[in-house]
Amino acid sequence: MYFRASTARRARELSVRGSAQNLPDGSVIVLAAGDIAALEELTRWLRQGPPMARVDSVDSEPVDPAEFAWPAGFVQK
Repeated sequence: MYFRASTARRARELSVRGSAQNLPDGSVIVLAAGDIAALEELTRWLRQGPPMARVDSVDSEPVDPAEFAWPAGFVQK
């Protein structure tokens, strides 16, 4: 939960919309939409994560924003 909350806080600071959700295997999926520079900064932050987080890998890929119903802000699921 700490990783998702920290991700949401960082995303909001960057004015990025989207969500962070835990998956059954213990990984976290982050869907994000916003300014390219802000998304790149969020991706850099995700590679390190919050203090005491263990980040094994970060995979990122562009998606068609029209494929998702984006929240007004950034939410934890």
